[in-house]
Amino acid sequence: MRARRLAALLCGVLLLSGCAATGRGPDDNGVITLRFQSLAWQKESVDINKQLVAEWNAAHPKVRVEYVQGSWDNVHDQLLTSFEGGEAPDIIHDASDDLADFAYGGDIADLTPYLTGPLERLREDIPQRSWRTTTFDSKVYGVPFLQEPRVLIANAKLLRTSGVRVPTPAKPWTWEEFRQVTRKLTADMGPKRYGVAWPLKEPVSATLNLGLTAGGELFRRGGDGKFSVRFTEGDAVVPATVHDQVNTDRSASAATLGMGGSDTLPGFFGGKYAMVPLGFSYRQQIAEQAPEGFEWTVLPAPAGTDGLAQGVSPQTLSVAEDSPYKKEAVQFLDFFLRTENMVRLAKGDWMLPTGGQALKDPALHAAKDGWATGTALAAHLRAAPAQEVRGYPEWKDKVATPAYQEYYSGAIDEAALRQRLERDGNLVLARYQR
Repeated sequence: MRARRLAALLCGVLLLSGCAATGRGPDDNGVITLRFQSLAWQKESVDINKQLVAEWNAAHPKVRVEYVQGSWDNVHDQLLTSFEGGEAPDIIHDASDDLADFAYGGDIADLTPYLTGPLERLREDIPQRSWRTTTFDSKVYGVPFLQEPRVLIANAKLLRTSGVRVPTPAKPWTWEEFRQVTRKLTADMGPKRYGVAWPLKEPVSATLNLGLTAGGELFRRGGDGKFSVRFTEGDAVVPATVHDQVNTDRSASAATLGMGGSDTLPGFFGGKYAMVPLGFSYRQQIAEQAPEGFEWTVLPAPAGTDGLAQGVSPQTLSVAEDSPYKKEAVQFLDFFLRTENMVRLAKGDWMLPTGGQALKDPALHAAKDGWATGTALAAHLRAAPAQEVRGYPEWKDKVATPAYQEYYSGAIDEAALRQRLERDGNLVLARYQR
């Protein structure tokens, strides 16, 4: 806060030299500039984001939007630095599980007053379960607009020849059935083929979000409003499945545990893995990179006691608290997220829109490239378990990531995993909840 106040003071004293260049005030023609930091990264998505900015600028000559390219790789630290330095973009693209610290820290604006004004259409169109992902202390700090379920990308030919039951959203595999199927799809004769490849370089999000299918929540809120980590039977279902596939059944490759999703695709195309659990947007890479004649299909993730329930952290758009043009920024959000534009953004990112009207678009219900399977999962998506937990980024990086990685590799057992997540994790959370 001291750094931000100092930056504001310097803006007042050095208006011409420092802060005027950042677009904080109108230019000589009365034109204001809003900086929009986008995290779009796939070419198709970047192109659509830039097209929408150009369309806005053409229709609003007095409120210009400047497109700023950000990166998912370092967005949390980059935003933290920009907030402290008083240089944050006016409009911020992020993910909902990254907002809690910024919301509680006063860095991003409460959008609640605008939900009965410029954003009222979106308030009614986007379901409450999605709004919950950006709500902290009953205040809304971002508009959730794109979401990505985790699905199974499978080699269609191997599925057919194996004779296993092919799951559908209406009748998915259970976690136990999934384990049985991966054993059946594993081949030890000739070149080794694994039933599944788990790319778990970043294991926490995948583990927690899929854990909701079995009733796992991991973070429990007490009567005092504070969160604690408690590893229950439901929380163990998904990690135990992965652990046993790797270390007991040998139906999952241990080599892929340190990989990102893209790293597994060459092996998938080459027949080394029959299935890969991936985010829905990976379909774009698969459609573009798959060898000619390679047949692939999209299957729903396995279901547990809570059915197909799955945690998501939607992509969000927020407004910086320090922005002097909140009203104009919100008007841009309203334009950017019109139904037809939300469909364009979803198709460009190969993800699902949160808006109910956009989800009805026929293109998102096509069987080709698995769109219909993903859209059928939309009603089952819930807020990620860590959504409101302060200190989650530090807990994830310092405690959960190494603990899950060691458990999946077989270096520690479930009891040690539980102890690490609970004991070490609660020490981290306590520092943020004093």
